[in-house]
Amino acid sequence: MNFRKLLIFPLLILAVVAVAADAGGRKKPKKKKKKKNPRTEKVASFQTRTLPEALPKETYRYSGDADPFAPRRSPWTDSVMSSLSPRERIGQLFMVAAYSNRDEKHYRQIDSLVAVYGIGGLIFMQGGPVRQANLTNRWQSIARVPLMLSMDAEWGLAMRLDSVSRFPKQMTLGALPSDTLVYQMGREIALQCQRIGMQVNFAPVADVNNNPANPVINMRSFGEGKELVTRRAIAYMRGMQDQHVLATGKHFPGHGDTDADSHHALPVIRGDRDRLDSLELYPFRKLFEAGLGSVMVAHLYVPALDTAANVATTLSPKVVTGLLRNELNYKGLVFTDALNMKGVAGYYMPGAVDVKALLAGNDMLLFSEDVPTAMNLIDSALVKGEITQAEIDVHCRKILQAKEWSGLNRLTKVSLNNLVSDLNPSSSEVLIRQ
Repeated sequence: MNFRKLLIFPLLILAVVAVAADAGGRKKPKKKKKKKNPRTEKVASFQTRTLPEALPKETYRYSGDADPFAPRRSPWTDSVMSSLSPRERIGQLFMVAAYSNRDEKHYRQIDSLVAVYGIGGLIFMQGGPVRQANLTNRWQSIARVPLMLSMDAEWGLAMRLDSVSRFPKQMTLGALPSDTLVYQMGREIALQCQRIGMQVNFAPVADVNNNPANPVINMRSFGEGKELVTRRAIAYMRGMQDQHVLATGKHFPGHGDTDADSHHALPVIRGDRDRLDSLELYPFRKLFEAGLGSVMVAHLYVPALDTAANVATTLSPKVVTGLLRNELNYKGLVFTDALNMKGVAGYYMPGAVDVKALLAGNDMLLFSEDVPTAMNLIDSALVKGEITQAEIDVHCRKILQAKEWSGLNRLTKVSLNNLVSDLNPSSSEVLIRQ
């Protein structure tokens, strides 16, 4: 009996060892990966939109030598970039206005700009959330490269859309005792943007309201003190960008000390360079250091920066390239202010103004009124040597990186189910009351 036990135990040990060795040595068969062709692959899977997982902070916080929103590796950007022709790369630089409260003729014009000219994005104007969501799905489905969608939503989507709760304007936020509620508002607005399929909010306003006669900034500014404006703007920015919605500081180099509206004229900033450095530029400089993903250049005449007559800051290489990019070392995405505004449109025809803005160093040409003419004129500028293909490629790559950062490489259809109620959650109502 004892002898049998002595035989059984070693056999059991050997069996266990053999099973363990077999399990450890056995490898699971690898799944074959299907090769993706960026030229033919459909970028939109028509399912309910899911939010992208947050990237580590160091991938989108400003480091001084990389774009704030650019991850260390950009495989989707690389793939799309290599698939685009030189003409298609030019198309990515345009962002045109879209209205969800207009007729089918307008919608078909956008169809053509998306499908034929390959524009890079849209700025949504007036309309309603359900109509906008339907149009978003329509235009994203025909875009070869996903469109970057944006809006002026300084106090939430209600700035442009009906049926959505309105958050306070920035001057009201400036009166709050702390920055926390401003951060929370930025987060709520970012969630609104994501729910309706948008990637960019043209906010916060970083202008110091230092001229009581200002007809256009006023209540849109956080206040008269540069420190207060800076703290609130950074809080708002972080609330949005922590949810991967791109914030846009505006209106560089500072639109606070004007008595004219650049929608109707070319305002003049008369301060000297020392005053600009110590006041107007201060919030922008701090926002850049904090990781601002994009900035909007205003239509202003600032003799302290460029004395060329009637040349708006948007069209000035001295301001966009010299000051913003080189001196302040800003690496993020640079938008023009709307190119239909009289601050620039009063001096240059549609198409021509786009070329001037591109030559100045802007990345994205906002509210272009004549994309076909502008693209042809950019082609001519290439032939003349006024701009190089390498420079256009830099602009295009930055736009694609911003699209990848915001989740457009995983684009999904905007769901219409409960859309309006989702855009008006109880958390927003509670925050507004606070």
